[in-house]
Amino acid sequence: MKCIIVDDEQLPAKILETLIKDQKKLELLGIFHEAMEAIKFLNEHQEVDLIFLDILMPGFSGFDFIKTIKSKPQIILISSDKNFAFKAFEFEEVVDYLNKPVQPERFKVAISRAEKNHRIRDKVIHSSRTNAETLENNKLCVNVNRRLVNLDINSIYAIEAKGDYILVKTDKENHVVYSTLKKIFQKLPSDKFIQVHRSFIVNFNEIIDIKDNSVLVKSDLIPVSRSHRTNLINKLNLL
Repeated sequence: MKCIIVDDEQLPAKILETLIKDQKKLELLGIFHEAMEAIKFLNEHQEVDLIFLDILMPGFSGFDFIKTIKSKPQIILISSDKNFAFKAFEFEEVVDYLNKPVQPERFKVAISRAEKNHRIRDKVIHSSRTNAETLENNKLCVNVNRRLVNLDINSIYAIEAKGDYILVKTDKENHVVYSTLKKIFQKLPSDKFIQVHRSFIVNFNEIIDIKDNSVLVKSDLIPVSRSHRTNLINKLNLL
């Protein structure tokens, strides 16, 4: 994997450089002590697979950095403050969170996770037909608990927005995914899924009953907003 380091501090960056050089599967393309220099590099080099990103940088935090970059490589966040850990995983790109000073064994665990996700991403990219994250065998790739998981699209019957994350409901279990309803809706096949409310997407092949302001999907009674009801009725009439 090709990677870069973004850290305004010299010593932590040097430690990371040493750890990276000990990993045969990693290729360090550059070290950046200013966020804007790193952003410029990423805009010109789309081949970057992984970013080691410091959170606390003067004038431009690691979270600001993630929101700014156009390409979305995997990101391992690094900080001396443990209080940012929960917020870190609100971003789909973040695969791990390391505390300074970075310990070699913990670093290896993070790289192992990134490598696994990288292999899955490669499969997704090369086997996709209609969406960069939807596999030929009807799978949807999502970030669940800091790892990429392939879900059977046909097993998904509803998706609910829950604040900073979404709840993907399947026949077997529910999955907490740190994403937005809008993002995941763009990945789903339009011939199977429809948004019925600002907080709900349903698989309309699983709709059992429909009433004025709700639909019964499996055993879940899901609200239907006025703005989405017409589209739902039109979809059902086409079946």
